[in-house]
Amino acid sequence: MTVVAVLADPPRPGLAVPDLAATTPLSAAEAAELYAATLKDTFRAVERSGGDLLVNYRPDERLPDEHVTDTPSAAELRALAVEALDDVDDIRFEPQVGSTPSARAGNTATHLLREEGVDSVAVTRGTAPLLARKTIDSAAMKLRANGTVLGPATRGRSYYAGFAGPVDFEDALGDAELETLVDRANDAGHDVEFLPLRATVETGAELRHLLPVLWGRIEAERVVPEHAATVVHDLGLRVRDGAVVADGAGDDR
Repeated sequence: MTVVAVLADPPRPGLAVPDLAATTPLSAAEAAELYAATLKDTFRAVERSGGDLLVNYRPDERLPDEHVTDTPSAAELRALAVEALDDVDDIRFEPQVGSTPSARAGNTATHLLREEGVDSVAVTRGTAPLLARKTIDSAAMKLRANGTVLGPATRGRSYYAGFAGPVDFEDALGDAELETLVDRANDAGHDVEFLPLRATVETGAELRHLLPVLWGRIEAERVVPEHAATVVHDLGLRVRDGAVVADGAGDDR
């Protein structure tokens, strides 16, 4: 069984997906609202899959001072999980350890594989709303025969990175992330398999990529990520003339 660690920040304006607010009509508060929705959809997808959900949160002492509030980070993310899931009693909430995103992801994956002896571990940022239960279960099957399974995202990044054994995570996340993770997997002697491409929603360009896909699924009456789709609908987010617009009414065309 794969432990899926969702690397999560509390959804606070200015802290959550700041590039999204800077490159779209969304305010910092609206960007944080969309981030919270994608986190909830990710929690639900993992919880309904055959994997074990670990909410791996950035604790308050590792947040910039201006984004520390009276509500602890752990409590804020637990409240999101309560909204998304029927039962959170068996969900693990653990603080991230490390000074950079790469270090935090690497420490989590390595600890689970080496210290807890899990069969496989995956890390995701929780910003890919189309990461579905079936994809998570497919990745788990692939990890039985491959040391590393990667889900390619926009900007050369990954929305899912699964491992059946440790790899070197130093400076692995960021620019050329997918290529770097493949190189590190090769260095560890892993066979590498891939999942379908999925858009994340951390920048305006990524949101432009996602919105037509999401609205197409809504209009075709296909399964959609409930929480993200609700925020998109309520804000009236669409792509018009190559740009994201917010009509404020999801029924307007």
